[in-house]
Amino acid sequence: MVRGAVGLARRIGMSPLIIGLSVIAIGTSAPELVTTLTATLEGAPDLALGNVVGSNLANMLLILGVAALLRPIACTPKVIRRDGSMVLGATALFVAIAMTGMFVLWHGLILVAALFLYLYLTYRAENANIDNGPTPTTTDDVSGVPDRVMVGVIYLLGGLAGTVIGAKLLVDGGVSVAESFGVSKTIIGLTLVAVGTSLPELAIVIVASLRGHSDVALGNVLGSNIFNLLGITGIVAIVSPLPVPDLLLSFDLWVLLGVTALLLPLMLTGGRLCRWEGGALVFLYAVYLAFQFDSIRSMIS
Repeated sequence: MVRGAVGLARRIGMSPLIIGLSVIAIGTSAPELVTTLTATLEGAPDLALGNVVGSNLANMLLILGVAALLRPIACTPKVIRRDGSMVLGATALFVAIAMTGMFVLWHGLILVAALFLYLYLTYRAENANIDNGPTPTTTDDVSGVPDRVMVGVIYLLGGLAGTVIGAKLLVDGGVSVAESFGVSKTIIGLTLVAVGTSLPELAIVIVASLRGHSDVALGNVLGSNIFNLLGITGIVAIVSPLPVPDLLLSFDLWVLLGVTALLLPLMLTGGRLCRWEGGALVFLYAVYLAFQFDSIRSMIS
């Protein structure tokens, strides 16, 4: 789907900057969006919000950690001030609304408006710096982009259909696992579903890191988190109210806020995320998963 969308965007003359900010950012987050929307419409809102929170934790701890293990990630102050601060602000806004116990229509409108404001400010900032010389963009790390329009359309529609079908299977499978073992759908969303929907970000980040585009890897993770919190939650809340599970309110939302706050000073230390810091992030994610699966074991027993 991403390859087809990038190919069509190039054919109509869209700049790499806009493609990176919109087409690829939305494309790699499409599994989260479709899965969250499907779960909500099928009466599993616990799984839906668990997927959003779990995907962001996977992005910051697992994906960013793996990228840093492969190659230290350069963290420019400009990116941290803009995108890092926006991630923290979006997380704080998300947690504040979640504390009301329900995401409703007007909450969704606020979140989507905040996302468009972020995209506009990012475009202006990046466009103002374009004279400083070419810089790697996410488009450099998407291979196999079709040149022909018809092939691009087939890639896009086929990928979109695959995403929708995959989301349906993922939600049905997650609900079945939860019902079979008598565990919370929230936990399934936080773990199995969240990791599954984060795989596109992992693929892009690994390729970017191996090619030395560490700033792209960092930008993709931060941008994906912002889109998950503001775009996905906002769009789904506009379509249907989203009740917040008690499990998220009592534990996981605070883990999300704490990890986000921890990541910012970690990125500013020495101007990069080194390998031992990446290893620490992966270790923290393993601890988090162990805690969740211990909860599952307790529920089953």
